[in-house]
Amino acid sequence: MDNHRIGETNADILVLGIGNLLMGDEGVGVHFADSLLKESLPPDVEVLDGGTAGIQLMEAIESHRHVLIVDATLDGLPAGTIREIKPRFSSDYPSAMSTHDIGLKDLISGLTLLGRQPEIFLFVVSIDKVQPLEIGLSPEVNAALGDLKAKVFHRIEKIRSGNSGE
Repeated sequence: MDNHRIGETNADILVLGIGNLLMGDEGVGVHFADSLLKESLPPDVEVLDGGTAGIQLMEAIESHRHVLIVDATLDGLPAGTIREIKPRFSSDYPSAMSTHDIGLKDLISGLTLLGRQPEIFLFVVSIDKVQPLEIGLSPEVNAALGDLKAKVFHRIEKIRSGNSGE
């Protein structure tokens, strides 16, 4: 887990990239988080490369009012397809949430049980397969990063304007 900006500000919004860099497209969330760190972001936005930390991310997630999670999913859609989901419970997450499915769902269940779940938006990027010992992204998933960035920034603006509940 690589904490880039956590704790440096009193950010209201956390963008959390999830994934494993050693498994090809499965690492799309981490690639995305790392790319955001090169951007000039509003002071109320923090970025975290959450890797495959799962339940260890509880403190980072519960310390923000809004969390945007970016992760890969094996959902049968064409590689690079982006969907935004506003899950309320762990059961609302896609059933094939990559290689750390149990950790992320357990994390959300724990936060729900404790009454400390922030407003979460999940951005899933469809992948064709998990590629062991592959560091880069496929051309299809890499090509989706620009659209993913636009969607995440659009959601950040809605949150900042008070219209996040759509």
